[in-house]
Amino acid sequence: MLRITVLILFLSATNVIAGMATRSSEQDQLAAVFRNLTDRGSPGLAVLVRENGRTLLEQGYGVTDLQSRNAIDWQTNFRLASCTKQFTAIAIMLLVHDGKLRYDEPVTDVFPEFPDYGRAITIRNLLSHTSGLPDYEALMEQNSDAHARWTENRQIQDAEVLHLLETQKRGKFAPGTQWSYSNSGYVLLGLVVAKVSGKPFEDFLGEQIFAPLGMSHTLAYVKGKNTVPNRAYGYSKEGNGFIETDQSPTSATLGDGGVYSNLEDLAKWDDALRLHRLLSAREMQPALTPVKLADGSVPTWSSDPDDRNPQAGKPVSYGFGWFLDDYKGHQRMWHYGETVGFRTAIARFTDGDLTIIILCNRTDVDPERLASKVAVSIIH
Repeated sequence: MLRITVLILFLSATNVIAGMATRSSEQDQLAAVFRNLTDRGSPGLAVLVRENGRTLLEQGYGVTDLQSRNAIDWQTNFRLASCTKQFTAIAIMLLVHDGKLRYDEPVTDVFPEFPDYGRAITIRNLLSHTSGLPDYEALMEQNSDAHARWTENRQIQDAEVLHLLETQKRGKFAPGTQWSYSNSGYVLLGLVVAKVSGKPFEDFLGEQIFAPLGMSHTLAYVKGKNTVPNRAYGYSKEGNGFIETDQSPTSATLGDGGVYSNLEDLAKWDDALRLHRLLSAREMQPALTPVKLADGSVPTWSSDPDDRNPQAGKPVSYGFGWFLDDYKGHQRMWHYGETVGFRTAIARFTDGDLTIIILCNRTDVDPERLASKVAVSIIH
């Protein structure tokens, strides 16, 4: 009996050691993708790779800023840029869940002062980038005193974006007839959340999403109101070095790109999506259903001069706050973020429970390409 017990313990220990070796090998292979992208004294990136809720890689590379030179780790907070849109979309969906809002509700129901062209724009149009709202950055440039009015130190606020949109007599196209990626739409969605809930957008996110999920270091940053803990600052490559490019005149808007988060908290966000902790699978379905145009056709990337994407004219699949597509036979929901000093990507392969998150505080790294490289090494 003793010999059998010893044999069982030996085999169990052998299996554990083999499992640890396999996991270590996986981590080494994944880490090799990122190892030479930066050095210990330069801005860098944080990487999280999870499969079925198990962490395969969670690693920081480089430093948070060139003053402190603190090492990037799993608790370093990066500006998510447009990866914020998934949180804005969920905030709207929670209001729909509570019966306070409808997807087909016109913008003018929420903002009665909005011009007549807003009567045909619905919340669903805003979520799916089919609203036709003018790009607020383009409207800023059309303003005669734009360069004096909005600077890195005097940034445009959400209410000012709304005012710029209200000065227009029409949108770029009739709502639902075309698709054009719209930061204006998501700024407006942030304002919708605030108006309908009666709470500032940043407070609603904190109380209804971040706190319930234990995302204690994630926030929508409002200068003078809250502080980003363990903050990474953004940089751009210039010659052989880097210059700090952390803020721009448009860095204060919230719904389109104002959230900061880290790997530790985003793992909790990934779990919440996987386990339906905020919304049921049925309630999440609208976010994961590709938008169709009013005539039933598949939309294409806009070729509008304001839409600076190289995919112009190609088919696009978008739900609420997520791009949706088939990647090498696997269903993927993903988003990228791009703003001054930061590049981000979050990709979730929903049929294989694989998640890849890459957050960069430098603009010469392409997290979308790196996420695809990681995915190819794992999915079959």
